Amino acid sequence: MSGRPAKRPRIDHSVVNVWEREVGLLPNRSFSNRFSASEDLLRRLGLHKKLDKHKGCVNSVSFNADGDLLLSGSDDKQVILWDWETASVKLSFDSGHFNNVFQAKFMPFSDDRSIVTSAADKQVRYSKILESGQVETSLLGKHQGPVHKLAVEPGSPFSFYTCGEDGAVKHFDLRTRVATNLFTCKEAKFNLVVYLHAIAVDPRNPGLLAVAGMDEYARIYDIRSYRSEGWYNFTQPVDHFCPGHLIGNDHVGITGLAFSDQSELLASYSDEFIYLFTPDMGLGPAPYPSPTNTEERMTPQVYKEHKNRETVKGVNFFGPKCEYVVSGSDCGRIFIWRKKDGELLRAMEADKHVVNCIESHPHMPLMCSSGIDTDIKIWTPGGTEKPVSPANAKQASCFGNLQWFDGYNVDGDDDSDDESSEESSDDDDSAEEEEEENVEVEVDDDDDEDGDEG
Repeated sequence: MSGRPAKRPRIDHSVVNVWEREVGLLPNRSFSNRFSASEDLLRRLGLHKKLDKHKGCVNSVSFNADGDLLLSGSDDKQVILWDWETASVKLSFDSGHFNNVFQAKFMPFSDDRSIVTSAADKQVRYSKILESGQVETSLLGKHQGPVHKLAVEPGSPFSFYTCGEDGAVKHFDLRTRVATNLFTCKEAKFNLVVYLHAIAVDPRNPGLLAVAGMDEYARIYDIRSYRSEGWYNFTQPVDHFCPGHLIGNDHVGITGLAFSDQSELLASYSDEFIYLFTPDMGLGPAPYPSPTNTEERMTPQVYKEHKNRETVKGVNFFGPKCEYVVSGSDCGRIFIWRKKDGELLRAMEADKHVVNCIESHPHMPLMCSSGIDTDIKIWTPGGTEKPVSPANAKQASCFGNLQWFDGYNVDGDDDSDDESSEESSDDDDSAEEEEEENVEVEVDDDDDEDGDEG
């Protein structure tokens, strides 16, 4: 007989919150936040709509401030404004880029008429939607390499930042149409340029800018020092973030960054995991601390089981107070973790190929996803199609047990050369089926009987 205590039954706090609101014990705003953050609601996420109009990979999805419009950019060089609730296209236009559109964003307080884009063609462009419905596009500036991400200054209809594979970070002002070269990111030890893939502005401290790319550090720069003291004092970061065991690792990089509303910083590492840094975990301006200092300060929360190798993959928060961490994966799943302890709560089958982008709705408990597939998926509680999910975290793991891209496995070997593995595949499959029948359900126990994904 096992000595483990029996699990306590899970309480549906959403029902309790409804009762508290009805009897006046819970204000409407508190009720909305608690309800949207409910894990019971999270476990009911299912596929609501597919938005299918692009003819290439969808590299960027973002909601407007009101949450009624969704903006997307694609390898087909088109930018589309969607009424996501009805899955209808409100406007589609040619971005003016000559190569894949990597990111497209609405500018705040522009009545959703100002859109900025960045792309593989090294360009940063501005699109203005006129009253007639026509769109004027213009070139704002260029990097010396692909421009993966841009970050809008919170609350500003005019100001945003870009980062490129040339290591440069630029500031753009739509009033003057001037691009300012702020700095080129370089690693301190050998002064080599760091190819940048991610950029984010701290919403609580808009003067702080995070950038990351092809090395192990997320760097924080203080924009205010540039504005007050000029170029020379601004080129050095004010802080660095990195898990202690990755310092000095030449084989990792960061593909995605995201700030929470508490100034926590998420960093998604290629060929590694996702880490959550609080402001007090920084290494300071010097990126090579002593081993003692590293052990004392580098204890970030970690989020595992997804796979981030093939693409420049983003990461994000979910929930009204950023209670959850969400990411796509090379295996085509959406992974959702509880932020505070890193527990994997959902691993939803989403795409046939890589999922790169997850965007949370600004007010409602729903999200959208996109990636190598040409469509965009909207996920809501009680969606019409429930995603098939692995029974537990071990099954959900994308490490070492899946094949990628047209017959190539995770080690890059062509499976067609391995005839012996093909001959034994039937026996392996039957053995796996027998094992799966005896797996204890730990994740998505409400979805396991729903059958095939839509």
